[in-house]
Amino acid sequence: MRIRKLHEGEQAPLELLLLADPSPKLVKQYLSRGQCYIGEFENEVIGVYVLLQTRPGTVELVNVAVSESHQGKGIGRQLVNHAIEQARSAGYQTIEIGTGNSSVGQLALYQKCGFRITGVDRDFFIRHYAEEIFENGIQVVDMIRLSQDLKYPVSYKSSI
Repeated sequence: MRIRKLHEGEQAPLELLLLADPSPKLVKQYLSRGQCYIGEFENEVIGVYVLLQTRPGTVELVNVAVSESHQGKGIGRQLVNHAIEQARSAGYQTIEIGTGNSSVGQLALYQKCGFRITGVDRDFFIRHYAEEIFENGIQVVDMIRLSQDLKYPVSYKSSI
């Protein structure tokens, strides 16, 4: 897989982005302010992520999505690690990410990539989304916040 920044004027893969965030309005808002990267394999876009500066020295990874036919193959991990390296090379000190309370697979992935849980934004998905969202049979209510210090990367051993 080849990962690259979206070219000026190139359309972001909205369908893929909506896999990770069901709100077209919110996706379009952060696309206009962030940097979008796509993962391509055999001329097909199979993954995407967006980096968004939130404050000086800090960037947030706001959307990581992999096409359903390519999930479970380590592509999400490649995208997250690429985002970490992009943030580090751009001089950011901290990278943050948030995910739903029911996103068990994503929480595991992010921690395997060196992120640590820093807090819970209670009722985030109730406040920001008009319709209820369910994942893994659990209502998505709270945003689990994670971050990683890019100056002192932590190396975790994982079984994957």
